[in-house]
Amino acid sequence: MRRIETSGKTVEEAIEIGLNELDVNRTEVEIEVVSKGKTGILGIRSESAKVILTVLEKPTDLVKVATETLQKLIARMDVSVFVNLINAHNEDVGGPSFDIDGEDAGLLIGRKGQTLRSLQFIAAMISSSKLDEQVRIDLDVAGYKSRRYDSLANLAFKIAEQVVDTGNSITLEPMPPNERRIIHVTLADDERVSSVSSGRGDSRKVTIDLAE
Repeated sequence: MRRIETSGKTVEEAIEIGLNELDVNRTEVEIEVVSKGKTGILGIRSESAKVILTVLEKPTDLVKVATETLQKLIARMDVSVFVNLINAHNEDVGGPSFDIDGEDAGLLIGRKGQTLRSLQFIAAMISSSKLDEQVRIDLDVAGYKSRRYDSLANLAFKIAEQVVDTGNSITLEPMPPNERRIIHVTLADDERVSSVSSGRGDSRKVTIDLAE
């Protein structure tokens, strides 16, 4: 397995340096951003961006198609971002994981991640059509989803303590399936409380109550 760590003024520059040194394209490597670097003031205390590129032994058709699909979608949106393959096969997802980052990354998140979820859905739908099979991909933007999941896990712990202290159930705001799952998984081993989803469609909520 070929693996290389490179540095540059920006993450994208570091990635391009690595791709050139390995003589591969983005569909052939997993990319880990070690550091986004710091600009500093007048160049003082600036830090280079660092990335690790790992060459895939044999990129799957899904990785190739999903990467190309995301790149084409991004090109049509006229935003300054780049697509990184983070994990060629995320077992929790059942498909590849990608992260989109860059100058305009924030534009692709949307209110409560709605734009991000829509982009992931469209990319998966197009990829499924091209491969003539149902596929799943996981998409994040500038680490938004990771930060959101950490926040939800902390919220779940906090609400569970409130339920135990007061004895009253608490219902959270409506959440998409992936976010409700974080609440359920976080509290799965807490024998003091239970969590259940209720409602329909986008209105489904998680209620945390004392365990019976």
